[in-house]
Amino acid sequence: MVRADGLRRVVVTGMGVTTPIGLDVEEFWASLKAGRCGVGRIENFPLEDLYIHIAGEIRGFDPSVHVKSKQIQYGERYSWFAGRAADEAWTMSGLPRPYANPYRSCCIIGSGAGGYSTVESAYRSLFIENKRATHPLTLLRIIGSSASAHVGIEYGIKGPTFGTCSACSTATHAIGVTLDYIRNGIVDVGVAGASEAVLTYGSMRTWQAMRVLSPEGCYPFSKKRNGTVLAEGAGILVLEELEHARRRGAPILAEVLGFGMSSDSKDMVNPDIDGPRMAMQFALDNASIDPSEVDYLNAHGTATKLNDVNETNAIKMVFGDYAKKLAISSTKSMHGHLLGAGGGVEAVACIKAINEGFVPPTIGLEEPDPDCDLDYVPNVGREKKVRYAMSNSFAFGGLNAVLVFGPAPA
Repeated sequence: MVRADGLRRVVVTGMGVTTPIGLDVEEFWASLKAGRCGVGRIENFPLEDLYIHIAGEIRGFDPSVHVKSKQIQYGERYSWFAGRAADEAWTMSGLPRPYANPYRSCCIIGSGAGGYSTVESAYRSLFIENKRATHPLTLLRIIGSSASAHVGIEYGIKGPTFGTCSACSTATHAIGVTLDYIRNGIVDVGVAGASEAVLTYGSMRTWQAMRVLSPEGCYPFSKKRNGTVLAEGAGILVLEELEHARRRGAPILAEVLGFGMSSDSKDMVNPDIDGPRMAMQFALDNASIDPSEVDYLNAHGTATKLNDVNETNAIKMVFGDYAKKLAISSTKSMHGHLLGAGGGVEAVACIKAINEGFVPPTIGLEEPDPDCDLDYVPNVGREKKVRYAMSNSFAFGGLNAVLVFGPAPA
């Protein structure tokens, strides 16, 4: 089945997450509904002289228990998270293992940082412990495309397989590229998303140096916000061409209706308004829907001073008077900022909002910033019919990507 523009329609038949508030979709969604916070004191590595002591950690993750694939168990922490989430998504989709038509499938799983913990471990071995060599799999574990290669091998995917890298927009770009591949007939099935595992001592030192981390918590759009909170995890979708999914009786969770992307082309750190505005508008145009038809917007909402005001103003420019009626929330207030993986996890939140008729809250929002004056669903989620949902991802360097989801086709 094709759209009015002649392109094939694309649906979601599987989704998976690995997050600080849930190692699968149901646990993750239950946490969002309950307003549960996964940010806490760091336990997975020594804090030493760090002054930022909080993060959204995934604690007690054991690859021998939580990752089914022996192949992926030889990978790195970010590959483990991707493997866990991909297994949930693939299993949910009901696709065969290996995929029967391998060159008609793709696997695009990105990462903003790749094997960060492996890099740090290798440097400690060489320069602190004075070892003569690193682990023999160090190189393979570091590479930012390793997660996509691991997952592609697991499911016998032989079509386009690579990783995207666009900082906090990585997963959204991966999903958007996969969407275009299926729409244009390059593949029929795609695994898409991103994974991130940057919670290490060295990483925290580099983020501390930028002065963008909060020592207290992630409070998007709040007057008390004072920075974001790093987190780790993965968010993965399985996308399919609509008729391909129907022929095999697959569960159809949602339709991917629109994708928009832009670059601020202005500054590496300070966000612009025009870039996010145009990415949202492009996504709406691509979806062929009016702004007033969007029922829920999962904001980028990082809880940094500049981003939240900038995103608020961009939303107002795109949605006009309707912006005041739009339900908006930043689920980062609960799971933290998963960097490149954020868009994948937040896409799952949007799809669940459509399927469950519920919009998750922005917790910790007792007193909004006067410059952030929209409906951010403060503190408690609400029952609400959601037909169309938008997911925003705006990254360092001014790299913007936006997705629009709709209900499963009748």
